[in-house]
Amino acid sequence: MELVDISKALGNDKRLQILSWLKDPRKHFPPQVDGDLVRDGVCGLFIAEKLGVTQPTASEHLRLLVAAQLLRSKRIKQWTFYKRDEKRIADAKRQLKTW
Repeated sequence: MELVDISKALGNDKRLQILSWLKDPRKHFPPQVDGDLVRDGVCGLFIAEKLGVTQPTASEHLRLLVAAQLLRSKRIKQWTFYKRDEKRIADAKRQLKTW
């Protein structure tokens, strides 16, 4: 995990908001037909809708969070679901503290 990727991912309010929402997905997102909110993650379309941005814009935010390894993505049918990677987030916090 590169510190520059982490910094880039955390350097945007919308990406920080995504991470915050995904900490408690049942509180922030409606039930999904495919995929469990906690076990599988939240559908990218729900994230885009909640952010109030287009799907391609949300995809770019999510791509940067995945590249920084703060989120994991999972495909179910034609949808991509996102959830926090708590271990990587803890590692990133340690890295940022020692930097």
